[in-house]
Amino acid sequence: MNHTQQLLNGLAEMCLTLTEAQQTKLLEYIDLLKKWNKTYNLTALRDDSLMISRHLLDSLSLLPYIEGAQTMLDVGSGGGQPGIPTAICRPDLQITLLDANTKKTSFLQQAVIELGLSNVCIVSGRVEAVQHSQADVITSRAFAELADFTSWTAQLLKDDGYWAAMKGVFPQGEIDRLPDFVVVEKVEELHVPQLNAARHMVIMRKK
Repeated sequence: MNHTQQLLNGLAEMCLTLTEAQQTKLLEYIDLLKKWNKTYNLTALRDDSLMISRHLLDSLSLLPYIEGAQTMLDVGSGGGQPGIPTAICRPDLQITLLDANTKKTSFLQQAVIELGLSNVCIVSGRVEAVQHSQADVITSRAFAELADFTSWTAQLLKDDGYWAAMKGVFPQGEIDRLPDFVVVEKVEELHVPQLNAARHMVIMRKK
C-alpha cells in the first residue's frame, strides 16, 4: 500500500476530514523527517509505513481534544510530534513547539519554513525559556512523567486551560503521584489505526 493510501485509510478510520493540501503537507513532513534524520537523529524509526502510524496518525489522535483551543504549547516536541501534524490540520491554532535539544529545534525551524506553517513558533531551551503569554492547552507526547510535566509548565497554562498528555499504557502510577494542585478530568483510551500499542489521553486541569 502506498503512503497516500495508508494515510487516507487511517484518516477515514479516525473520522478526520482533511484537504488534499493538508494530506500532502503531512506526507511532506514525513519526507523531511527522513531526510534530516541522518543528521539530527529525530526518530528511531526507519520504516516509512511505521512513520505514518506512529508520527502522523498518533499525533492526530490529539485533534478531538483541542477543538476549542486557540493557543497550544507542545513541550519536548522533539521531531515535531504532535505539534507539526496538528499545525497542518489546525492552521487557526497558534502553536509553540519547545525542545531543549538545539539540533531538534533546528530541524523544527526548517520544517516550519518548508511546510509554510505561519501558525508555529519554535522555542529552543527548557520550559523556563518560554516567555510568551499562557496557552489554552499544553500537550506532550512521551515527554516526562505527569508530575514533572504539570509542575514544570503550570505557570504557562491559562487558569481555564488544561493539559493534554499523550501516554502509552494507562499511567495509574503517574496519576497517583500528581501534585495537589492538579486534578485529572478524564483519561481516555485512544485507538490509533495501524498502531498495535496502547495509547491513552490524560486531560488535567489546575484545581
